[in-house]
Amino acid sequence: MKYKHALFLNPYIENTATSIMGLFPPTGLEYVATSAKGFADKITLLDLRYETELCDTGKLIDFIRKDVDIVCVSVGWDRQYEEICKLLNLLPDDIPLVVGGYKATVEVENLFLACPKINIIVRGEGEETIKEILRGVPYENIPGISYRDSSGIVHNANRPLPDVDIIGAPDRSLRRNKYYMRVNGIALAGMTFDSVLSARGCPFNCKFCTFNLNPLGQKRDYAARSVGSVVKEIEEISASTILFNDDNFFTDIKRSEDICDLIIARKIKKRFLAQARIEIAKHPRLLDKMVKAGFKMLFMGIESPHDHILAELNKGFDSSTIRRSFAVLKKYHIYYHGYFIYGNIGETEKEMLYIAKFAKEICLDSITFQKLRIEKFSPLRKVAENTPGYHVTARGELYSDTYSHASLKKIGRQIKFSFYSPLQILKILKKFAAVKFFDFNEIVIFAAAGPSLLWSVLVREVKKGRLGDSLRRIFVSNK
Repeated sequence: MKYKHALFLNPYIENTATSIMGLFPPTGLEYVATSAKGFADKITLLDLRYETELCDTGKLIDFIRKDVDIVCVSVGWDRQYEEICKLLNLLPDDIPLVVGGYKATVEVENLFLACPKINIIVRGEGEETIKEILRGVPYENIPGISYRDSSGIVHNANRPLPDVDIIGAPDRSLRRNKYYMRVNGIALAGMTFDSVLSARGCPFNCKFCTFNLNPLGQKRDYAARSVGSVVKEIEEISASTILFNDDNFFTDIKRSEDICDLIIARKIKKRFLAQARIEIAKHPRLLDKMVKAGFKMLFMGIESPHDHILAELNKGFDSSTIRRSFAVLKKYHIYYHGYFIYGNIGETEKEMLYIAKFAKEICLDSITFQKLRIEKFSPLRKVAENTPGYHVTARGELYSDTYSHASLKKIGRQIKFSFYSPLQILKILKKFAAVKFFDFNEIVIFAAAGPSLLWSVLVREVKKGRLGDSLRRIFVSNK
């Protein structure tokens, strides 16, 4: 073996003691680390979110110097970018440093500039690339990497996307800790988390979404693993709650039904979460099977209540279709979380603020709303650039002469507190109980631990002098 000990490092440091919603495993890094097995004598996976002792930089460097001879780091997000660069620059000079992940791919030139100690940046998916790096294939012969040589930075040709069937499940035995849902530092002992990727790619072409592209702009066609392999992986997972990482788990309705059937037949008792589109409302037989199989929560990309914005985003449905779909969906014991985008091109403040009202009208249980971001390969970039008064920052943030970053942030707060009233939070707890997402003890902990959202809503009600009215509405709703 060229390398005796390969370290795979998730460099993000987050306080699990104060995390509200628990921390999912670094699945992307786990896939790459699993692919590396057999190509180095020893594989170690470190998640610094849980390695409290090794969060001390000196102790981490001592750990690496002891016997690690190659370090592989995943940089996937904007957050903590500067802190991670500082960490990378402190790593030993004589140990090869390989960096991958979405952020690393998008910022390849800047990352090399900010981190002189990086030897290789793996662009895009890294499962096949890491094998060649560890085997000692000459850099110039490895597709999908950028690297330093005497002439500067060299960018090799992109690596073709690998067949989804050749990518095995991540080896969960590499983990050094379990992943729990936490509420303000209190771990829900029965709520261990894990995730499964049953398919890659998406057949839809929403203009704002680049998830169906890798960071190089390559579109991955929808490709699904076999039903048997997916359910076998689920059976081998010890966690009680599993998130399907697919862009849309229900792209192939027949396949989704088959997975539910097999889960039911094998009497697998777990809680499942998945992403879905509203078209699932057309398939009542599947919805019935989902409830029986243990699907508790669906994350739904609604994006907007307004037809002109839905058309601009190329969502493939209109607001009346959304209403009809949720008239069906609300009949099933499933918790529905809706995603919305505000600050769209041409969107008025009144239209943005209507998101909260619309979400309540269609009976969404909870919502997330984000300002429109225009990523590198988004078709909306040209639209924004050609629309007078609109601007896109280097980080992909959209703002306009009418709506600055500050004004959009203020509108976001208004949307938040229009939707999340004390009554709505009570409804959320009742829905969790109705769908049996939590058991009774977990609901008590969730409510008693005082999530920041609950406190922020109550404080706002007090400041606005509305707490008495809010409490009256809660008591009336319980009669």
